[in-house]
Amino acid sequence: MRLLVRWVLNGLALILTAYLLEGIQLSGFGAALVASLVLGIVNAIIRPVLLFFTLPLNLLTLGLLTFIINGIMLKLTASLVSGFEVKGFFTAVFGSILISLASSLLTALVSDD
Repeated sequence: MRLLVRWVLNGLALILTAYLLEGIQLSGFGAALVASLVLGIVNAIIRPVLLFFTLPLNLLTLGLLTFIINGIMLKLTASLVSGFEVKGFFTAVFGSILISLASSLLTALVSDD
């Protein structure tokens, strides 16, 4: 049940981000749910591999490279999901930051703990 709630909250975070940033577009709530599912899978499989291979550079930049990698994951998700579009690289980076903040906020509001 918690996984389903988190999935819907991440979909809402995507919708909120698309509303706030002009360069991110969603065709509807269904596209947001599919995009949040694909983003979760991409973040679980591809992101750790990228972070591992870029660890020395990430240490040199004091972790700022992580923002770039998150933007790449968002652009990759947009290329895989129809109905979800991210225009521009920096839009993807700022969008990934907003999605993270919105998701954390929504999870904190709904959390029982």
